[in-house]
Amino acid sequence: MRILIVEDEPTLGQQLKNTLEQNGYAVDLSTDGEDGHFLGSTEEYDAVVLDLGLPEIDGLTVLGMWRKEGRKFPVLVLTARDSWSDKVAGLDAGADDYLAKPFQTEELIARLRALIRRASGNASSELTAGDVRLDTRSGRVTRAGEPVKLTAQEYKLLSYLMHHKGKVVSRTELIEHIYDQDFDRDSNTIEVFVTRIRKKLGAEVITTIRGLGYSLDDPSEGARE
Repeated sequence: MRILIVEDEPTLGQQLKNTLEQNGYAVDLSTDGEDGHFLGSTEEYDAVVLDLGLPEIDGLTVLGMWRKEGRKFPVLVLTARDSWSDKVAGLDAGADDYLAKPFQTEELIARLRALIRRASGNASSELTAGDVRLDTRSGRVTRAGEPVKLTAQEYKLLSYLMHHKGKVVSRTELIEHIYDQDFDRDSNTIEVFVTRIRKKLGAEVITTIRGLGYSLDDPSEGARE
């Protein structure tokens, strides 16, 4: 999952970026409203953490611009203002949730997980496909109850496919959502990760839709390829 943080406090922004990356997210960081708006308008994100008190363009304006442009990713608003009117203004502008500073990073991560799950139509923190289970809280993956060890990139790819179970996901979409902006993106590595995941979880879990991409389905439904 790929996250955009728009936060003008350098220390807080970097801390959030580091923490989210440690929790398996690909993260881009912007420090002003103009650059943040550009990234949110031109790149693909699964969620955005948006501070309201930004230089250049304030957070509420940025949020309103994204929504007018049809950008539908969930947005978690950060604000140093704890008044009910600021919270209402953020929600009315198109925010999906908010946190008042100071906050615990654990709560922010939990709220992001919930926003991403809801955006992809998943209510539970545990995602399943047959006997494969992925716990978004702990990052633990099991098959038939046995733990399966995945690399960070394998986990990101599997998590994205499980969040979008039953849907065809192109290589381009996977690249946009599992790598951050500065990563050297190579579509050939996607096939490598898919092959490794199949070896660990079973070839029937991820199916290739020729010319379109990949789909993760319940193995009981049978492979498409």
